[in-house]
Amino acid sequence: MDKHVIEALGRAKITVQDGKVVDIGEPMIEYCPLFHKHRGIEKLTPEEIEKNIQFRIDDFGMCTKDRVLRLKDFLSFGISEILSTLLADDIIDCAVMVCEGCGTVLITESELAQGVGGRVSGLVETSPIPELIEEFSPNHIVDEETAIIDQVEGFKLAIENGYKDIAVTIAFPEDGIILRELEKEYDDVNLYLFAVHTTGLSREESELIFDVSDAVTACANKHLRDIAEEEDIFSVGTSIPIYGASEKGEKFIKLRLDKIGGPKKKTGNSKHPYPLI
Repeated sequence: MDKHVIEALGRAKITVQDGKVVDIGEPMIEYCPLFHKHRGIEKLTPEEIEKNIQFRIDDFGMCTKDRVLRLKDFLSFGISEILSTLLADDIIDCAVMVCEGCGTVLITESELAQGVGGRVSGLVETSPIPELIEEFSPNHIVDEETAIIDQVEGFKLAIENGYKDIAVTIAFPEDGIILRELEKEYDDVNLYLFAVHTTGLSREESELIFDVSDAVTACANKHLRDIAEEEDIFSVGTSIPIYGASEKGEKFIKLRLDKIGGPKKKTGNSKHPYPLI
């Protein structure tokens, strides 16, 4: 029996086994404007979360051998969309990301980055799905036997494969600190860090995430918003901002904006996740 654990829809802990939702924890927040806009969910409850996850399983095979991994650019804005653009424009040659059934993976295709990252976030545990592992290039998965999630080992594997301009998604500042130290050992490698899944990080952790990252998504994190305002950090978006934590990060965000024709105009009052934590 395979097992996949995701923190999603308000960072509720969700367990999927054999294509079925078997357990749902309580969400940390009650409302997310993205799920309200795209799925009509006005309040995040275990019942609504189960329906959404089962919809993803049925729609594109999330956490199953039938998972559709590639996705064309549909002109939205987020971390996976930025990474997809950077790959398409040959600004990076590899993105270290996380995919259910595979764990930490190396991605070199724009549509694969979009399909893997844009449809599933907050994956914290997974088990091998051979049919999905076969979709990746040889030696582009950290551990095919266990499908371990380890972004530091993913960065090392990317270097072993000869990649020089490497983006890595991180959810923990500790990983970012280790990765920045590793980067110093290589004169010809450029590392770009993209912080995701930030809901629930403490003030100290949020400060560290800004220190080590190039781009950071706010999710439902109050501390990130406070720090960004205090330090006047470049951002795009009002409901769920994405921050350019470095000059490179700001450049990457603007590149994506150029691709989609600039920031979308907002109508009415922008809603934030609730509560911010």
